[in-house]
Amino acid sequence: MVTFFAGLPRADSDQGISSFKRKAVSPFNLALLLSFIVVSAVLVNVSSKTPFLDPLFQRLNSFGSLSNPPLLHWPFSVSYTDLGNDTTFGSRNVSGIVQTTGNRSSELNRTVGTSSDGKKEVFDNAHVGDVVDEPQDASFAHNGSESAQDSVFADVSENKTEPADAHLGDLNETVPASSDGQKKGFDKPQDLSFANNRSESAPNTTIANGNENKTPATDAHLGELTVSSKVPAAVTKSLKDCDLFDGRWVKDQTLPYYPPLSCPYIDKDFDCHLNGRRDNEFEKWRWQPHGCEIPRFNATDFLERLRGQKLVFVGDSLNRNMWESLVCLLRHGVEDKSRVYEISGRHDFKKKGFYAFRYEDYNCSIDFVSSPFLVKESSFQGKNGSFETLRLDLMDDTTHMYHDADVLIFNTGHWWTHEKTSQGEDYYQEGNHVYPRLKVLEAFKKALTTWARWVDTNIKSSHTQVIFRGFSVTHFRGGPWNSGGQCHQEIEPIYNDTYLAKYPSKMKVLEYVLKDMQTPVSYLNISKLTDYRKDAHPSIYRPDYQSAQNEIHAQDCSHWCLPGVPDSWNELLYAALLKTGRGSWTWKN
Repeated sequence: MVTFFAGLPRADSDQGISSFKRKAVSPFNLALLLSFIVVSAVLVNVSSKTPFLDPLFQRLNSFGSLSNPPLLHWPFSVSYTDLGNDTTFGSRNVSGIVQTTGNRSSELNRTVGTSSDGKKEVFDNAHVGDVVDEPQDASFAHNGSESAQDSVFADVSENKTEPADAHLGDLNETVPASSDGQKKGFDKPQDLSFANNRSESAPNTTIANGNENKTPATDAHLGELTVSSKVPAAVTKSLKDCDLFDGRWVKDQTLPYYPPLSCPYIDKDFDCHLNGRRDNEFEKWRWQPHGCEIPRFNATDFLERLRGQKLVFVGDSLNRNMWESLVCLLRHGVEDKSRVYEISGRHDFKKKGFYAFRYEDYNCSIDFVSSPFLVKESSFQGKNGSFETLRLDLMDDTTHMYHDADVLIFNTGHWWTHEKTSQGEDYYQEGNHVYPRLKVLEAFKKALTTWARWVDTNIKSSHTQVIFRGFSVTHFRGGPWNSGGQCHQEIEPIYNDTYLAKYPSKMKVLEYVLKDMQTPVSYLNISKLTDYRKDAHPSIYRPDYQSAQNEIHAQDCSHWCLPGVPDSWNELLYAALLKTGRGSWTWKN
């Protein structure tokens, strides 16, 4: 027992004892006694592994609020911010203080204050120290992976790593355990941001169209590695109501979904790193629709939903660009890569024909059928001999290769810009009639009408989902592709909308045709989002750009490097299938 009166005089008489008692009960000595008791109790509480006074401090502080400061502030305790009664993480209410475990602590330097107008504001930066608290429903995004309801928002990376920038959001993913069984924290997260559904580092976010809108989360609780964030006001639409193609490009350092040079099935013309391109920032842009969140591409979920089915791309080399992207995205999510193969063993896909990649573990295939016009390329016997024509009234002969597919993705457009199709002289044919001259837009409309009629007649919408991918914008400067047009040394997207091209006239024709179809068709309107991306074409990074005689060949400013922009098209394809929600693609929004 601690003696608090050691310094008082000894009393040997009754008078001394009486004097001693009067001093002991004086207000000054009583206050001194209580002070020593409180200080001693506090010191024991701080040094204890299981502090017994924290609930008392928390209860005392709970009398305060953001508008009415707490009654007590303890200089020896971890600072905290009252989160209010409405802050939740999942179904759990979040309140209280940041906890300390041993010598390691979760440190919250990002505090919520009250501005002059009564609104909550976030100040400074949040920092998570070397935390070892076991998480309860908490999660950290690692290597860009996120999860939500039905695993739609989960990522499937082979090598899970923890990035330097920790991103926290409405995630339900478990923090990985280290070799000693403890949950890993993040030693030095630099740009911790609170997002909803998807992780996004606000301080490092770059928005391609210049309309940057950083909205910090209002509430955060970092104790057991738990973060709760109120949904920003701007994010209000569900996937069902989301316009997937009205948005902006934002930087995402977790991309690409598969490492460069890791996929052996990329056409050499699209494999820019293989051909000497050294910069990689063009791979780290993610398409973000305005006002809504879309699921991150999940290869395992995609393949599981496609189990026992066939997905077919039909169209020109831009659809082959997209097809190769999807093959690689899905292959990266398969553990045994040997069980993903092209059924004919081919690795060169530039020749016209039919190609099919089989994913053995899922009994499904991802196919490509070359049909650049969708309608039939033919010939006509005239007075002066035979010449090539394009039958606007007949579908290509390849229809038997894909009529039974479960998912069909069509495209056409780029071959309609070539000289012969643009001029339209003695080229377009219907029946036995060859038009001496026909405008390209009129011919395009006739061809799409033939395609639409075939779909309505031959495709059962109860079995097959039909998708049409829009026109991918080119970026030739200084001339067309065959007259010196260039896009070399473009390393950044277009940031200002005023520099974007007008909406393609051919896509206006497509929309006109689609509205009269009986079969529901999902339109992947990627024209505007590709227009921003002048930085992501192969340009000079293609095998035949320079010949042995150092002869300069055409730059490629039409197709896209892989990894690259077509990966985003496939992420939007994934979102579009989930949004439609038919068959195996049903999900809870």
